[in-house]
Amino acid sequence: MKNRINKHYLPAWGVLLCFSAITLLVSINSCSQKENLKPGTNQVYIQNMSFTPATITVTTNTTVTWTNQDNMTHTVTSDANQFNSRDINPGGAYSKEFTVPGSYAYHCAIHPSMTGTVVVQAGP
Repeated sequence: MKNRINKHYLPAWGVLLCFSAITLLVSINSCSQKENLKPGTNQVYIQNMSFTPATITVTTNTTVTWTNQDNMTHTVTSDANQFNSRDINPGGAYSKEFTVPGSYAYHCAIHPSMTGTVVVQAGP
């Protein structure tokens, strides 16, 4: 006895499989693009629920800029109440000039597990 396949369902399955494959490829491409973003000099990216780099070292009188590459709001909040960005929406940025040598620990007030440090060394 021959197996009979209902020919009316084949086009629907083909369309569904093609759509699923395209969706998967677009998702993979979007994820890999976000992961490949690298901050420039004196920049910190907020992405994937973390600060990248987690520790940045600069000299005095340097401005550090944090850019939110995530799809949610974050903050850059000093552990010692020395600076506070307030809410940084996706795509937004916050800059802070560091004039005194030292180590400045900070976190996201919305997501406290996100932490980072700015190390400021005396300039030449």
